[in-house]
Amino acid sequence: MSSFSFQRPTTGAAAAAASNAAEYLTFRLGQEEYGIDILRVQEIRSYEQPTRMAHAPEFIKGVIDLRGVIVPIVDLRLKLGCSTADYTDFTVVIILNVGGTVLGAVVDAVADVVALPADSIKPAPQFQSQLDSAFVRGIATVGERMLIVVDIESLLSSSELGLVQAVAAG
Repeated sequence: MSSFSFQRPTTGAAAAAASNAAEYLTFRLGQEEYGIDILRVQEIRSYEQPTRMAHAPEFIKGVIDLRGVIVPIVDLRLKLGCSTADYTDFTVVIILNVGGTVLGAVVDAVADVVALPADSIKPAPQFQSQLDSAFVRGIATVGERMLIVVDIESLLSSSELGLVQAVAAG
């Protein structure tokens, strides 16, 4: 399977802008664009069919062997209730380190890395719905794009992380 790499800006205006900003990897789920803290990202891989684990929740697609480490694969599209979760040539797995656990997150596509000053992330509106918005750190505008900034540790609750760890160990 192929891996992709990305380089953080290190010179000129980009470095100056990034010096007081956090960097986020942006990705698409359906029509929405999300951002995740770049420090949680280990690598980006093309999607490969994981080995399904019995009795795992639907959003846990299974596990893969990543250089000798068994890594659970979570489909964020299913976790967030996206209307469809089609697997295409653009579907990728972002390998993350969340709370000391390595896991893969399936997303529709990866866009780029952006530097966002903390004051550019505005609080997200709170809605009464089935979707728990506690995982949303806020909303940022990047050019003409709206970016939903995600707190991945809140998205995968402690009980779900425990379940993910149990699946990986099983």
